[in-house]
Amino acid sequence: MKQIVFAVAAVGMLAGVAAYMPPASGQDGGETAPIYGIKVPSGYRDWRLISVNNLMGGSVKQVRAQLGNDIAITAAREGTLPFPDGTIIAALHWNEASSDENNKVLASGFPGAGLQSFVAGSAVNVQFMVKDSKKYAATGGWGFADFTNGKAGNEALHKTCFPCHEPAKDRDYVFTRYAR
Repeated sequence: MKQIVFAVAAVGMLAGVAAYMPPASGQDGGETAPIYGIKVPSGYRDWRLISVNNLMGGSVKQVRAQLGNDIAITAAREGTLPFPDGTIIAALHWNEASSDENNKVLASGFPGAGLQSFVAGSAVNVQFMVKDSKKYAATGGWGFADFTNGKAGNEALHKTCFPCHEPAKDRDYVFTRYAR
């Protein structure tokens, strides 16, 4: 009887794992961003870190991290420009949040220093740049995508991506640099 229960449980777990597995195409089955036809790449949260930064100005206070697939990481480390086809860069954006817990530790460890800690708070969005020099020739070889809570931004938003990146043309339209 125990063997039957174990076998049924194992089959159930296997079915759950199979249902959870992302598609083999490298992109999740979710929404597609307009214009460029990009979906959220499966497993992107496990990619390696390229860099982090803050964006501050007016009411915008964000913590940002840029991740890259293996092709992006290799090119960034080696300073390869232009980035090779197959490069995918993910930009994760969060609202900045003060950390009372960290501030207490800093105050006790560095009395009088006036240090403050800011951490990633609520998610803002995630953006992707996908390099395909033939498919995206009109936009410097890059396709762009912007997702908020898994939903692709509208076409008007996506029309702003390439013009925003044009000032970084000499860096193959990529703002971030590899953090050594």
